[in-house]
Amino acid sequence: MTKTYDAIVIGAGHNGLVNAAYLARAGKRVLVLERRHLVGGAAVTEEIVPGFKFSVFSYVVSLLRPEIIRDLELPKYGLEILPLESTFTPVVEGDAYFAAWADHDATRREIYRHSPKDADAYDHYSKLMYHIAKAVKPILGLVPPDPTSLSPGDIRGLLKFSDIFRSLSEEHFYALAKLMTMSSADLLDEWFETDILKATKSASGIIGTFLGPRSPGTAYVLLHHYMGEIDGSFRAWGFAKGGTGAISNSIAGAARGFGAEIRCSAPVVQVIVKNGRAVGVALEGGEEIYAKVIVSGLDPNRTFLELCDPNQLPPDFVEDIRRYKFRGSSGKVNLALSELPNFTCLPGEGPLHRGSISISPSLDYIERAYDDAKYGNFSRRPYIDICIPSAIDPHMAPPGKHVMSCFVQYAPYNQQGGWDDAKREAFGDTVVDTIAEYAPNLKSAIVGRQVLTPADIERITGLTEGNIFQGELALHQLFFLRPAPGWAKYRTPIRNLYQCGSGTHPGGGIMGANGRLAALEILKDGRV
Repeated sequence: MTKTYDAIVIGAGHNGLVNAAYLARAGKRVLVLERRHLVGGAAVTEEIVPGFKFSVFSYVVSLLRPEIIRDLELPKYGLEILPLESTFTPVVEGDAYFAAWADHDATRREIYRHSPKDADAYDHYSKLMYHIAKAVKPILGLVPPDPTSLSPGDIRGLLKFSDIFRSLSEEHFYALAKLMTMSSADLLDEWFETDILKATKSASGIIGTFLGPRSPGTAYVLLHHYMGEIDGSFRAWGFAKGGTGAISNSIAGAARGFGAEIRCSAPVVQVIVKNGRAVGVALEGGEEIYAKVIVSGLDPNRTFLELCDPNQLPPDFVEDIRRYKFRGSSGKVNLALSELPNFTCLPGEGPLHRGSISISPSLDYIERAYDDAKYGNFSRRPYIDICIPSAIDPHMAPPGKHVMSCFVQYAPYNQQGGWDDAKREAFGDTVVDTIAEYAPNLKSAIVGRQVLTPADIERITGLTEGNIFQGELALHQLFFLRPAPGWAKYRTPIRNLYQCGSGTHPGGGIMGANGRLAALEILKDGRV
């Protein structure tokens, strides 16, 4: 007799796993199906070079919701987050680097070295961003109400939203309005005069977008990345001990602990729909499995245009999904090293290796990197966000060796002429050559490398256009518009089919909020 489930979750990305864990915690029979040989989606740890463990795609954590850590008892299943101590921006010549250290006073002295005016402005700016982010952060835990609806639930939701905005002072409300519309460069120009400081901070506004620092809307993305938290420390960023795969494994452990089943190497090729109702899934080998509800952790494109028959969906909804923007623009270069990179402007081993290293010497530098991408080419001089996990967690590499994670903007999915092996290697060489300008020993220290273009990320993970956020973090694709107007509450036009991936509110990043909110809505509907 065929076994049936209360819920089948498609995709064992971290949101799918969170969704399964909450449903199983409520006593439901849950099956998670994953196409790859391991759980995690874009949050995985793999040994690409023998002895060297890489957070292959996503590589840092901050947005993981504290209620999820608490509810699922993730530390019990191995979750441990180590803080990133600094942000260091090198320059090619001299010692005019910029750094934000773990100690506030040390950071203020560092800024004062560049500009006494900016040192004074820094405290005011930080307090303003802190208060706005603190006030807005509850939105990450709310189901987005539909402002066009007069239903009691939506009206209550809108009142909750209004309470958040009413909690802001007049100064903070005006600042939030500017954050929602301005570019990160324009915002930072109002506060600071030091270009390298502005460039380093503006970089948070371009991650997850196909935009430059002077593009309107990037100031909000900067705020989005301000809303992180580690162990109650607001705005802190960290690295999961064991890599991002350890986060996914801890959530999977919790899900299994609550009774969920997880099957890897089980790609779903179709959602089975009968009489407008999702009743099961078909696997690649022909196996069919049935459940009361189906939950997709895949992106909107794959969910509605590949797993579902678009003819079974409303035409206007299909058009909205076709218009949904992915615009993958990020590549990744993972390096196995025999020694730490030695930066000319601040030589020797130090706290800079235990934090984030940003190749962002000026606003013009980042904007020119974007200019290349606008016309279909990877950046000749890219913005690179570097992390050296083995400097924080020595178990990531053999003794005395290191792994280096390089997140790169820009590498457009729609590269002129398409991506091939030669272009991939040229892209990897460009990244290495760029970092070597600042750390000349890098090339001789490389013992292995992995270069990932958006096309590679799509091929490996199934994420459309290789966008690890399952869609651009642009204002027209956030809140009640993600992934489509009228369908931001995790339900879909097909009855009993839900969505829980990063293509839903509140967007991308390793936060798990999407999976949790979707599970709560499923339980509220009472269909399982």
